[in-house]
Amino acid sequence: MSIDISTYRSGTTKNAVGTTKTSNFLEFEFNKKFSNKNKVEFYKEFATLLNSGVDFRQALNILKDQQKRKINQQLIADITKQVIKGKSLYEAFKDSGQFSAYEYFSIKIGEETRRLGKVLNELSQYFDRKVKTRRQMVSVFTYPSFVLLLTLGVLYFMLQFVVPMFSTVFKQFGKELPVLTQKVILLSENFSVIMITFIVVIVLMLLFHFVYRKNTSYRAVRSKILLKIPFLGKLMRKVYITRFCQSLSLLLGAKTPLLISLDLVQKMISFYPFESSLKTIKEDVSKGAQLSQALSKHSIYDFKLVSMVSVAEKVNVLDEMFERMAIQYDDETQHQTKMIGVVMEPLIIIIIGAIVGVVLIAMYSPMFDLSKILQK
Repeated sequence: MSIDISTYRSGTTKNAVGTTKTSNFLEFEFNKKFSNKNKVEFYKEFATLLNSGVDFRQALNILKDQQKRKINQQLIADITKQVIKGKSLYEAFKDSGQFSAYEYFSIKIGEETRRLGKVLNELSQYFDRKVKTRRQMVSVFTYPSFVLLLTLGVLYFMLQFVVPMFSTVFKQFGKELPVLTQKVILLSENFSVIMITFIVVIVLMLLFHFVYRKNTSYRAVRSKILLKIPFLGKLMRKVYITRFCQSLSLLLGAKTPLLISLDLVQKMISFYPFESSLKTIKEDVSKGAQLSQALSKHSIYDFKLVSMVSVAEKVNVLDEMFERMAIQYDDETQHQTKMIGVVMEPLIIIIIGAIVGVVLIAMYSPMFDLSKILQK
């Protein structure tokens, strides 16, 4: 038995879901977002209930009661109220402000194709992979970050206290110091100014990003820089290619026309290179070009994807191909995330050793001539 979600859809209601208010100050929660971890269980349980034939309204009420946080309970209650008033689930999710474009456009597809259970399962799997990837990234960067902070603390202590002591001793002998030692002493004397300047620059960059984060030119430049970062650039590219394949697999599997599918994918993926490329791809496809030919004009799509799309077009199995490619790219993403951890740990140790080694060599190299100076 399936649930006909279309009976709840209407475009007449204009009231948006308001921000949750509570009169009890002690119940205030700092994190008001519906977390990715909560979404994994929410979508999974929602799909199970609908696929089991549970009434749509009853399913939402059950999901609301399962939430431990009152703010999440209120969110689901607000969504339920909006749906009862006549809004589609897609509109209720969108107006809540707690869900991304990828989520509510996926739900829109599920409603219109009456495959909401399948879409919700896909969203549950998507957020499950996202949570696992995030945990892997956290585990990968926790150790290097800790070591890096410890090294910065040691470097600060050496430049602020140890180097000045050596500098005072060296000045008493009046002999010219090696170039490296002179530069380290100069760095020590200006270290506080450098650190303040560095912090100010970081703050200004964050403010600039906040103000211009929606500007097209800024997004284009930022995405180019991100994609050129070693290791992380390739990982980010594969993450969005995975999402691209997952979205098209879902849409084409629901028998959505290719042009409409590309238009929805453009709205679902918020990374600028994909957004801009899909605009051109839609134009090429509407003029009669093959999807593989349109994809090949943009470097963001790798040769493997383009060639597989070309083969799938010839045998008319694009939806199955995109599903297989999504699984393959997801596996590659998981592997690459692990590899970043393997590479980062020795790399950060080498960098730390080089920094500390340079300071030590700079300070002790003049000491080798100390006996000659004393003899004079």
